Amino acid sequence: MLFKKEKYQELFKAFVKEKRIRYSNNFFKIRLFLQKAENSLLIAKHIKDIKPNEDQPKKLFWDYWAITISYYSMLYAAKAAILLKGYEVLDHDAAQIALGALLVPTEVKKRDLELLNKSHKIFKDEYVQYFEDAKKESKAARYSAIKPYTKRRLDEIYNNAVEFVKHIGFVLQDYFI
Repeated sequence: MLFKKEKYQELFKAFVKEKRIRYSNNFFKIRLFLQKAENSLLIAKHIKDIKPNEDQPKKLFWDYWAITISYYSMLYAAKAAILLKGYEVLDHDAAQIALGALLVPTEVKKRDLELLNKSHKIFKDEYVQYFEDAKKESKAARYSAIKPYTKRRLDEIYNNAVEFVKHIGFVLQDYFI
């Protein structure tokens, strides 16, 4: 979906009402989710780079899992960032909506961060698009009978996941200091 802050805020309120997003003060989970995200990326890279021999499954099947694990690394990082804002999500769509509603700043807040020389802390709407894209590809990889991926596409999803997790880690670093 094309990012529209107002739509995300509207859906966020609906998801809270439906209890798909709920208030939480389980802040101890933030570090745990971030560790899961970072370690999942390491696993995804290992699987992405595997060159299977003839006794192993074809590369295509490894690629499915590399995409899925890349997406899950993003999901875990998202859960950490959302939790820092005082919420937990119960499903994948709720995670995407909470990301857009809670983390992508309004234009006014963006300008304030830029004036304070903190523009590096801005969670851009493109990160929400990375999440949505990886979520779709992960679903296709898990549920389609067969869907071949080019190396370029696999690398794109993995690299977006790396950027996403890295940025959330950067945004959360003040929490850990």
